[in-house]
Amino acid sequence: MMTERALLIAGVDEAGRGPLAGPVSAAAVILDPACPISGLDDSKKLSPARRATLERAIQEHALAWAVAWASVEEIDRLNILHASLLAMQRAVAALPIQPERILVDGNRCPDFAVETQAIIGGDGLVPAIGAASILAKVARDRLMVQMEQDFPGYGFVGHKGYPTRAHLEALRRLGPCAAHRRSFGPVRALLESTTGGMMHRLTP
Repeated sequence: MMTERALLIAGVDEAGRGPLAGPVSAAAVILDPACPISGLDDSKKLSPARRATLERAIQEHALAWAVAWASVEEIDRLNILHASLLAMQRAVAALPIQPERILVDGNRCPDFAVETQAIIGGDGLVPAIGAASILAKVARDRLMVQMEQDFPGYGFVGHKGYPTRAHLEALRRLGPCAAHRRSFGPVRALLESTTGGMMHRLTP
């Protein structure tokens, strides 16, 4: 007797909606039911070392995975919600195997050609979404560490672009750089009050 094949279900999540700098990332993951990965969870609940370990496991054992981005310019043009949805669409489109159903963390879904469901808190409830959360978070953190080399002095290695006290102090001291999201309040306020001196940092 033949057993029915399981649906190819992709979990999708983003990372980086809250920061003042850097792109937003998204990942899509189709897990292999025959090869479960232990410990998948909301990436925010995991240590950096645990996320790195799980990233390798996901990349090695998932049926398919992909990470995609929406740029700072797209965030400023579209707003962060729509840029996040765009990054999710790009992640799914980049999968080497296309899913038959998509589960998205949160309360909003991008438009996809297959059945899609938004699940609030899905990164802690659905392993495939948790896996996507981990890939998106690790990829974005890695990029922000690299960005410190292009824009030294802001402390991107530590805060990854989030509005910490240290980041806000550096922003006031140095002015915004090209990595900053100009549509976000603290950055926009500085740009509106600034003349000349700070503007040179707006190119890499």
